[in-house]
Amino acid sequence: MKTLMFAAVLSTFALTALAKTPIGIVLHGGAGTISKDNMTAAQEQAYHAMLAHAIHQGYSILERGGSSVDAVTAAVTVLEDSPLFNAGKGAVYTFDESHELDASIMDGRNRNAGAVAGVTNVKNPILLARAVMEKSVHVMLSGKGAEQFASEQQLELVDNRYFNTQFRYDALKRAKQALVPQPHQAAVPYDPAWKMGTVGAVAIDREGNLAAATSTGGMTAKRYGRIGDAPVIGAGNFADNASCAVSATGHGEYFIRYQVASDICARVKYQKMSAAAAAKQVLAELKQVGGDGGVVVVDNKGQLSWSFNTEGMYRARKSEGGELVSEIFASSN
Repeated sequence: MKTLMFAAVLSTFALTALAKTPIGIVLHGGAGTISKDNMTAAQEQAYHAMLAHAIHQGYSILERGGSSVDAVTAAVTVLEDSPLFNAGKGAVYTFDESHELDASIMDGRNRNAGAVAGVTNVKNPILLARAVMEKSVHVMLSGKGAEQFASEQQLELVDNRYFNTQFRYDALKRAKQALVPQPHQAAVPYDPAWKMGTVGAVAIDREGNLAAATSTGGMTAKRYGRIGDAPVIGAGNFADNASCAVSATGHGEYFIRYQVASDICARVKYQKMSAAAAAKQVLAELKQVGGDGGVVVVDNKGQLSWSFNTEGMYRARKSEGGELVSEIFASSN
């Protein structure tokens, strides 16, 4: 009898081990007007290299048995430290020629979340968002209060000029010229290219836990105090072990109004759609009302996917046993 019981225990242990979820991570560096004709070979290579570096940083954590929260934090931090993307170092300028950064993170195990908005001196906003999630009783902090909390948590603070880049400043000058109203013109619409950017990552760890992280500099020439979808849980960022994890990029006002990230996960959970199909459907519906952008998604079975309705999206993924894939243009969407 004892032998049979021991064998049963071993069998159960073996089945549990076999049932471990395959790890994986998928990230984006922003969706928008991305044309191969407007990008040099050197620029394209630089983007692919940085996307691969971010994937390696996140995936190596998962490979060592680390958490999905740690993995997405690491991946997004890499992208924030690069001037190539509209987050952290590469953040766009406000109309007033400063930088205001937003970020959020969510843990799919318990739907804990942290977000920050309008921070001006925090080198890595995603680290501050995580501190809000793990070391405060709040979900979102903004402006000076968020910056004071960052100081209390001993996060690295920088002068706002740290975020200056010539490329982004040139884009601001073009945007300002275009925003000057002509005679008899009541308002000037924003060019879609000014609304894009953002970086984000979603991951699943060995325990089957999901996480999502998103960070952005916002919209070029945005009004002082404008907040987009990146720090809004359910709009630009969402994770729930019962369905999926999503990080979004695009025209934030639409992603907020249509709660894009949580809508995708709701269709997975309640309509039993695949995450890839749900993402494609939601973005198609968003396009019909004027919303441009994209998402990266991982479901609770470890399936990685992405979808976007723009000319391109900087994106990369790696699943267990699979090769690292990085893409930029829409032809491979």
